[in-house]
Amino acid sequence: MASIRRTSSTSILGSRPFSSSIAKPPNASLSLTTGQGCGKKYYGGIGIQDQKGRSHFHVTVTNVATDVSSVGEKLAAKESQRPVYPFAAIVGQDEMKLCLLLNVIDPKIGGVMIMGDRGTGKSTTVRSLVDLLPEIKVVFNDPYNSDPEYPESMGFEVRESIMKGEKLQVVLTKINMVDLPLGATEDRVCGTIDIEKALTEGVKAFEPGLLAKANRGILYVDEVNLLDDHLVDVLLDSAASGWNTVEREGISISHPARFILIGSGNPEEGELRPQLLDRFGMHAQVGTVKDAELRVKIVEERARFDKNPKKFRNSYKAEQETLQQQIASARTYLSSVQIVHDLKLKISKVCAELNVDGLRGNIVINRAAKALASLKGRDKVTAEDIATVIPNCLRHRLRKDPLESIDSGLLVIEKFYEVFS
Repeated sequence: MASIRRTSSTSILGSRPFSSSIAKPPNASLSLTTGQGCGKKYYGGIGIQDQKGRSHFHVTVTNVATDVSSVGEKLAAKESQRPVYPFAAIVGQDEMKLCLLLNVIDPKIGGVMIMGDRGTGKSTTVRSLVDLLPEIKVVFNDPYNSDPEYPESMGFEVRESIMKGEKLQVVLTKINMVDLPLGATEDRVCGTIDIEKALTEGVKAFEPGLLAKANRGILYVDEVNLLDDHLVDVLLDSAASGWNTVEREGISISHPARFILIGSGNPEEGELRPQLLDRFGMHAQVGTVKDAELRVKIVEERARFDKNPKKFRNSYKAEQETLQQQIASARTYLSSVQIVHDLKLKISKVCAELNVDGLRGNIVINRAAKALASLKGRDKVTAEDIATVIPNCLRHRLRKDPLESIDSGLLVIEKFYEVFS
């Protein structure tokens, strides 16, 4: 069809590091000129309220704890951390970068599975996402990062405090990114119960694990296809229910464990269990960069970073801040993005004709398309948005045919044009 051109993630994210906007696709709203989107004025893709001098990115928080670290201490701690390669400096790999950004905008998409050749920057790109993660409101000193606005998803300690009539202290903190090592024990992942203290003092002495720390954040598993089966079972249970339950010696403790699951791996090293693969909302394929100029640029940029990480990060500071503001704007206006009924019907038809099991594919496509429209600064989803995200949402959900030579992503795109024509 003439009106809908084939769109890949390269039309959203250019291979050049991000400058004034995250993307320059046809008809996109992310430009330096003023335009209308989601009922707000947009300047460079950043939503601004009509009131003078007030940006919607500022959140007023009451009852902030007085004993939190000072700004100077926080900056000193940040400087002492291991330097992270800037997300804006990643050259190429636009499909992977787009999938990661959409999941930050809407965590309910369900995470990303990144598969590709070794040495293609998968783990570097995922870990570089840390600098772009927005701030969220949490209950102060709560190990589960409980949301003070949703009592049903709070940890048991916070719920007990509410039942006692205590007033919650609320602070702003950045979203966590937790690395899950391949050799981690089940107790370290799920948490442990101090049986001796429980028997002698009659209290539930629980030591939270990595799943508690990752609640309302990101859980990253590098080489996820090599993860032990018992840990895969734990992830499946938590991803399905949003809760982690620890059962030890007749004692049971549950806590919220809602996280964005991001995994990466090399397909040559083994296949992923179908049950876990289906839990990932999106699937990104990463290939080795073939263009000689781009390869030289990647090597030079990495050499600059290794020589002086602080100076290199400062050179991308403006682009990182612009990208962070665009993400915050997209998260703010996501709820106002609409998708018309006709497009929903066509999405369902594509899934049905491709024999996709279950309805998770439908849900993820709708969420990802809305997140992309919000990222572009629009309040309505277009067929172009759907064409961009639908291969990543369905590629890993198709039934494998050993005699089929065509790439599953191309199969999805062909069916998309057939239905949407």
